Amino acid sequence: MQLPILKFHNIFKSVIWGGTRIADFKGIPPQGDNIGESWEISPLQGKESIVDGGEFDGLSINYLTERHPAEILGSTVTERYGNRFPLLIKFLDSNADLSVQVHPDDTLAAERHNDSGKAELWYSIAPAKGAYYYAGFKEKLSKEQFRHKIADNSIISSLHKFKAKAGDVVPIPAGRIHSLGPGNFVCEIQQASDLTYRIYDFDRRDADGNPRELHVEESIDALNFDDLSKNVSNVAPMLNKDVVLDFSQHFLATLLSVGNRGTLDLPQGKSFTVFVCIDGSALLHDPAGNVTPIRRGNTVLIPASMPTVEVEPAGGKVDLITVSIIN
Repeated sequence: MQLPILKFHNIFKSVIWGGTRIADFKGIPPQGDNIGESWEISPLQGKESIVDGGEFDGLSINYLTERHPAEILGSTVTERYGNRFPLLIKFLDSNADLSVQVHPDDTLAAERHNDSGKAELWYSIAPAKGAYYYAGFKEKLSKEQFRHKIADNSIISSLHKFKAKAGDVVPIPAGRIHSLGPGNFVCEIQQASDLTYRIYDFDRRDADGNPRELHVEESIDALNFDDLSKNVSNVAPMLNKDVVLDFSQHFLATLLSVGNRGTLDLPQGKSFTVFVCIDGSALLHDPAGNVTPIRRGNTVLIPASMPTVEVEPAGGKVDLITVSIIN
């Protein structure tokens, strides 16, 4: 059975650190105050994506993958993850500092939460002047030193700080301490988990004036205290070339800039492919003759059963992040 390319309704999240740029980027009306996240594709319970348009309009992604696992997910994915879409794709807009945090790996997440871990990747799209982020320790800390630095509000001094540039590729494997500073606008690709241990929150208060909950002790078992590397690169789109952003057991992410109409081969039968449009617009032609428009801020899911897709840029080039699971 050949399923069509799928679009989903966005799930917008208002958060203490959110801004206003997601709606502008997508070219849609404002979605509320402090919108820090747009969940593009999500299988998480209670926050699952709903198909927008077409023959499956109104159905959830979980409903479809339960009934058409091979056609949507592919053999590589179903053998590893069953009938559940295994990723969560987002846009993030940070108007203030995110908490300093860490995510557990698969083993710890299974033991503590009966869930998957959370490895993720940031791709910087449009950082504001002066934007920065933190990723990894810059010095080796003992657990006691770590606790002390959180207690005296100095943990930031022990982290690698980077000036954000468009095209920055920031891997955040499970166990890496990290935080986005104000002014960042990124695409985030991650395992389908919402597990986060909040380590430090800049002494912020909630709506009732209380300090936000921290998970210091929980984080100690999750952190990789040996992670001292500056594992950040910068990748710009290259016309009509596919550039790898990250290739791990969890996903393959590439940056693809298409300047003229052409056919792309897909990992047919093995994995779905996600297109996240970060600039320009295009028409996607599937083998059945259906046409799906995509523009900046749109995300689509191409089923594993689809062997090829033809990309026709509209008025120039189109820049896409592609995501699949083939390792």
